[in-house]
Amino acid sequence: MAERTIDQHPLAGWDKPDLDLTNAEWRSGTKGRGDVEIAFVEGFIAMRNGTRPHGPSLIFTPAEWGAFVLGAREGEFDLT
Repeated sequence: MAERTIDQHPLAGWDKPDLDLTNAEWRSGTKGRGDVEIAFVEGFIAMRNGTRPHGPSLIFTPAEWGAFVLGAREGEFDLT
């Protein structure tokens, strides 16, 4: 069964394709499990929870991914 990237009920205004992530090459920042994994597929960036690889994936455009990475580097998401 192919892994789906969006729920059966797409969000209004959703402008991203329903990517087939079956053969995606997932990359992890660490060697262990339990971390975030990303894959580059058809010009988009998919992100998933490494402990739940069959769960949903977030899909980013390159511009969205760039803004996310920049925000993370600048501590925008630091909750401490």
